[in-house]
Amino acid sequence: MTTTVDLDFDRCYRALQARDTRFDGQFFVAVRTTGIYCRPSCPSRTPLPRNVDFVVTAATAQARGFRACLRCLPDAVPGSPRWNLGADLSARAMRLISDGTVERDGVGGLARRLGYSQRHLTRVLTAELGAGPLALARAHRATNARILTQCTELPMGEVAFASGFASIRQFNDTIREVFGVTPTQLRARRRTPTPAVGADASSDDSPVIVLRLAHRRPFDAAWLGHRLAAHAVAGVEELVPDPEGGWSYRRVLDLAHGPALAVISPADGYLLTRLEHLDLRDLGAAVNRLRRLFDLDADTAAVGEALSADAVLAPVVAAAPGVRLPGSVDGAETVIRTMIGQQISVAAARTHIAALVARLGEPTGWPGGWRRFPTAATIAASGAAVLTGPQRRIRAIVETASAIAGDSVELHAGVAASDLHAQLLALPGIGPWTADQVALQITGDPDILLHHDLVVRHAAADLGLDLADTAHWSPWRSYASMHLWRHRLFTPTLATPSPEEHP
Repeated sequence: MTTTVDLDFDRCYRALQARDTRFDGQFFVAVRTTGIYCRPSCPSRTPLPRNVDFVVTAATAQARGFRACLRCLPDAVPGSPRWNLGADLSARAMRLISDGTVERDGVGGLARRLGYSQRHLTRVLTAELGAGPLALARAHRATNARILTQCTELPMGEVAFASGFASIRQFNDTIREVFGVTPTQLRARRRTPTPAVGADASSDDSPVIVLRLAHRRPFDAAWLGHRLAAHAVAGVEELVPDPEGGWSYRRVLDLAHGPALAVISPADGYLLTRLEHLDLRDLGAAVNRLRRLFDLDADTAAVGEALSADAVLAPVVAAAPGVRLPGSVDGAETVIRTMIGQQISVAAARTHIAALVARLGEPTGWPGGWRRFPTAATIAASGAAVLTGPQRRIRAIVETASAIAGDSVELHAGVAASDLHAQLLALPGIGPWTADQVALQITGDPDILLHHDLVVRHAAADLGLDLADTAHWSPWRSYASMHLWRHRLFTPTLATPSPEEHP
């Protein structure tokens, strides 16, 4: 009986006995008698304690010779929230590996981003997770390959190279080792086909990929839709409500091999996601960025339980189970949009940002007038002629864009929130409010209290909360901030937020 990192064997086994879906993705169950690893909620008969190991990543199970269960598909679960909880090296590395950094830049590129040597990085990941960066990236490629194999009709050769494999032989060997079947057999075992998957095509003849992005319950879709609609910028994104109270969100993703259009709508236990115009080499990165945008890997039940220990905050949390953190799909875009939104209303910020996109955003050529958000280099070169408002703010935005274009600041998910916060404060025109907002969105750090934000401060005043005394909310102060936002903006008895408030 073994575990990795800080997993508690007895607690994990109780979750396995209960088939508790909340723990899917937080650890995996490796069954020695079958040679298979599963998610904790797998419907198969519960193995005896002496026959199981608990591991924190699928890569660890694969490195030990276990195959993925084809009944519960353990790679289709929500990711582990531990990668956002910690600023340690392994957590930051996992965030970048999930974004496809190893496929694009190799282990050397991953190590450089994290500020360590390849040797040290490999030693730490192997010691803490039971698998090095190559094995972790291999598990990531295997998941991409399974998705493309089971969700498209692409020839296997195209699936292999789109998934990041160097050769068809490497692809075939990995599928057999990870899933215990050949790629053709894996395709034959897919479940009921999703309508339009692989049969449809976007205007550039690239295949349309339809996925289910799983999340843990509870999930507050109503507040998420409200916030997306409030901030949606014409040309880059839009939110379309449906007659039954749901919504569909569309947004351009700027990825390594070109832009893609994501169409997302909430369903029961997942977000139904349609990816159009996608270069298939960017599939893993697209999925990862959408998961981070919607904070799909969060354990909101655990967050709610912890914050409810505060008697004053408890009713606010109970009224809105499943609140998520706002994420980021592009660090530079997040910084520029947040700077434009300083000290003005959300509606005014949308107008200014939409004008910037219309003037400097590169057209995608797709129907609907979609554009890519302007790059930092473009804003640095031409932003002064396009941006309006106080000259001091315009200069600050242009200078910050220049610094971003020159790689003077690390705007990726692998940076520690404290480091990013310090780097942001060193840039012109960025104060604590902006640094807090950007650090929270880019890193997903769960413990950033937005005490400089007017909405949070007004909500705290309404409730009689002292924002100087919130240590007992740790490590969930980011989520507490979101609950205060929602309480202030969604409670009908309160006054409409003033124009200077920033939801």
